[in-house]
Amino acid sequence: QVQLVESGGGSVQAGGSLKLSCATSGRTFSTYVVGWFRQTPGKEREFVAAMTWSDSNVYYADSVKGRVTISRDNAKNTVDLQMNSLKPEDTAIYYCAAGDTRLVVAGLSVDSSYNTWGQGTQVTVSS
Repeated sequence: QVQLVESGGGSVQAGGSLKLSCATSGRTFSTYVVGWFRQTPGKEREFVAAMTWSDSNVYYADSVKGRVTISRDNAKNTVDLQMNSLKPEDTAIYYCAAGDTRLVVAGLSVDSSYNTWGQGTQVTVSS
C-alpha cells in the first residue's frame, strides 16, 4: 500500500519546461510500477510514462517521447516527470498512479493497471 501526492504543476510558455514530482509514502515494494497520466476536459485519461520499481524500466507514450523523462529520486522518495519543449496540447491535469506489476494483464499504459492515484496537478502551457 502506497500513498501518492503530485506537485510541480503550473503555467509555462510553449517551449518551456516543468518538473512534476510524485511523492510516495508507505511501503514501496519491488513489484510496484508508478505511472503518469494526464486528462483534459472531454477526453479520457491518457498515458504519459511509467517506471517499474524493481528494475527502473521506463515506458513512454509516443506523444511525449523525446520530451519527457521519468525518473526516481530515492533520497526524496519521489517519482519525477521532467517535461521539456512543452506544447499547448500538453495542458492537462497530471496524475501519478501506482500499481502492482504482478497484477497487470493489459499493459502498463492502461489506467486500469493502477489501483492507487494521486490528486492531480494542473499543467497549463500557453502559446
